[in-house]
Amino acid sequence: MDRTMLEAICKAKAAGERAALITIVKTLGSTPRKAGSKMLIWPDGRSLGSIGGGCAEADIKRQALMALDSNQPFLHRIEMLNDVAASEGMVCGGVMDVFISLI
Repeated sequence: MDRTMLEAICKAKAAGERAALITIVKTLGSTPRKAGSKMLIWPDGRSLGSIGGGCAEADIKRQALMALDSNQPFLHRIEMLNDVAASEGMVCGGVMDVFISLI
């Protein structure tokens, strides 16, 4: 975890803010980011970091907001396989498993 992410988490905790920490835990095939990449998402939609952008990041933002609403962390799979990737104009064609934890 880089220093900027760690400082943002500490600042959010100190301010009593809620946020979701997204961590890529496993990848298969071609993906924009690899395991260990992190992203922080606040309930108002602000974010820090990236798991790769595009439709994968839009999907994980929705999932993070659901985790915050339900107060439940969970594992989520993002599939960027050939048909989906081609229709979205993506160059990747893999799968990412991401863990959404709550801070």
